[in-house]
Parts: sequence; structure tokens; C-alpha cells
Amino acid sequence: MIALTEAAALSRHTPSGDRHVIARAEDMPPGTRRIVEIGARSIGVLNVDGQYHALMNVCPHHGAPLCEGVVKGTMQDSAAHEYQYGRHNEFIVCPWHGYEFELKSGRTLASVSRMRVRVYKVAVEDGDVVLYA
Repeated sequence: MIALTEAAALSRHTPSGDRHVIARAEDMPPGTRRIVEIGARSIGVLNVDGQYHALMNVCPHHGAPLCEGVVKGTMQDSAAHEYQYGRHNEFIVCPWHGYEFELKSGRTLASVSRMRVRVYKVAVEDGDVVLYA
């Protein structure tokens, strides 16, 4: 009974998915990205301002290579004729049709859409960029 409890406690603290070393951290400075193939999945790993993000490299709208898109912020809600840029580098833009997806959650910026792209855990461990997928 104790061993089962210990195993359950460990599983809560262990990232899900298989561990894949993508690169050395020094080989992925801010502004770089890598597209990796894990089985039948294409996954983009991006270093944005020193933060690593990993997401499925397929836009749910029409299948575009999402991770080839631009990383940017967006315009904030504001009064008429006022333009406020915000959330710098928190979104990736589909290169085909311009859908914007939040890097952390995979949710689309358009509130009328329920489209979402899968995100994956990525971390730096002992100098390696590691993807859990």
C-alpha cells in the first residue's frame, strides 16, 4: 500500500509523455526554433525571450505548418481610434490564414472560435532542451 502511494505521488510530479532531448540549450538561443518529428507528430520547439514553448506544428484550421509562423503580441481592447499593443511575443500566427494561438495554452485569440493547438511540456535539464511528448 505504501509503494502505491509513493508511486502516485511521483506520477504527479513527473511530466507526462516520453522524454526527448531536442538540443543543447546553448544551441537554441532566444529567437530560435526547431521542428522535430516524434512518431507521426510534427512538433515545434521555440525559444521566445528565454522561455521555451512546444506545440503541435499543425494549425487546426487547415493544417498549415503553424510553427513556421511569426511570434508576436497583439492589439489590446481600447477606445475608438486608440491602439494599444500588448502581450508581446505571447502568440504565434498561422502563416496561411493568420489565426493567432497563445504559446502557453494553445488557445486561439479569436473568442468566436474553439480551435486549439496542442501544447507540450518542454524544460531545460542539465543544459539540454527536453521535450515531453
